[in-house]
Amino acid sequence: QVQLVESGGGLVQPGGSLRLSCAASGSIFSINNMGWYRQAPGKQRELVASITRGGSTNYADSVKGRFTVSRDNAKNTVYLQMDSLKPEDTAVYYCKADVVSSMFTSREYWGQGTQVTVSS
Repeated sequence: QVQLVESGGGLVQPGGSLRLSCAASGSIFSINNMGWYRQAPGKQRELVASITRGGSTNYADSVKGRFTVSRDNAKNTVYLQMDSLKPEDTAVYYCKADVVSSMFTSREYWGQGTQVTVSS
C-alpha cells in the first residue's frame, strides 16, 4: 500500500507565501506524474500544477508566475511553493501521485488534503 502525507497548509495574509509538501511512502517502485489539485467550497476540484518525473511542469493559468511545483525523486516528495497568494487561492489542496508499485502495478493515489486560507 502507498500513503501520501501532505503538510504546510495554514492561514496567510494576501500577498503572503506558503510551501506545501507531499511525501509518498509504502511499496513504491517509482512515481511518474505528481501534482497538486485544489477544491474550494461549492466548486469542482481543479488542477493547480503538475510535474513529470523528468521535471516538466504544467500550471493552471490562474497560478502561473506565482506558484512553483518541484519534486525530489529520491525522497518521493512533491512541493508547491505558493507566492503572492490571493483570497481566491483559498481551498483544500490535494496532492496526487501516479505510482508504480513494487509489484509493478500502476495506480493513482491522493493525499488527505490540507487547508489553505488566504485572508486578512
